[in-house]
Amino acid sequence: MSWNDIATKGRILIVDDAMENIQILHQALQDEHDVLFAMNGATALHIAQHQLPDVILLDAVMPNMDGYAVCAALRTSPITRDIPIIFVTALKTPEDETRALDAGAADFISKPVNVAVVRARVRTQLTVKRQRDALRELTLTDGLTGVANRRAFDEALEAEWRRCSRAQVSIALILVDIDHFKNFNDAYGHQEGDACLKQAGAAMQRAAMRPQDLVARYGGEEFAILLPHEDIIGAEGVARKVLEEIAAMGIMHERSSAGPWVTVSMGVASLLPNESQEPSILIKSADELLYQAKGGGRNRYCLGSE
Repeated sequence: MSWNDIATKGRILIVDDAMENIQILHQALQDEHDVLFAMNGATALHIAQHQLPDVILLDAVMPNMDGYAVCAALRTSPITRDIPIIFVTALKTPEDETRALDAGAADFISKPVNVAVVRARVRTQLTVKRQRDALRELTLTDGLTGVANRRAFDEALEAEWRRCSRAQVSIALILVDIDHFKNFNDAYGHQEGDACLKQAGAAMQRAAMRPQDLVARYGGEEFAILLPHEDIIGAEGVARKVLEEIAAMGIMHERSSAGPWVTVSMGVASLLPNESQEPSILIKSADELLYQAKGGGRNRYCLGSE
């Protein structure tokens, strides 16, 4: 991908209470970007939460909820706090620009806008965001398996717990442990152990394929599969698929009591979250069920009840 590609094809949200201003900005950006718009702060926050724009062009002066309040609300949400915000406003004084930047804006453009300037500023912010996203992706990926790492899992669980709580929908978690993995390393060596972990991670990703699903290396030979908007029935379907995918790998494991091949044990939990509760209760539930699966002979999953 070229630098030009990185700076285009973004999702841009225009927020302005005047349709003529939205039309001008839309005309300036539509050739390079997917353009959304909102005419008030509340609608802007809803779109930002659910459609996650790459850059927001925000008017400062709007009725009911002005641009500064919108900016503050965006910055307090973990889902939207990193979206670059460019104030596009009729305000022109240095004090106005300073106030916008202090509120968390990345840039400031005065009206009437220069179309070429708007395009250039949007390209700049989009490039910076995508570079930052790429770097963040590196810090949130397990270097060995290529799935998410523990930090990424912790952040996703926190965010999805709140989101599912607000929507009053279930969230499920599967904790997966490779059976007798220490014995596997002892028998075949750490290089084969690393290869096994990579294949297992890929197998779990084939089992949990929805865009919102997250497979993470939880620690050592343990993985976590986070399933937002999923009940216990749907989570069981994923667990069953994990067993099938792991079996299909056909990796020999002569020192396992669960069988001649690499197998996994799983604890499958699903809860209807409440923001007054901590998401750690979901981990605790899945962990207890994983312990039961191990005690029951391994190469299986144990289910909780909602």
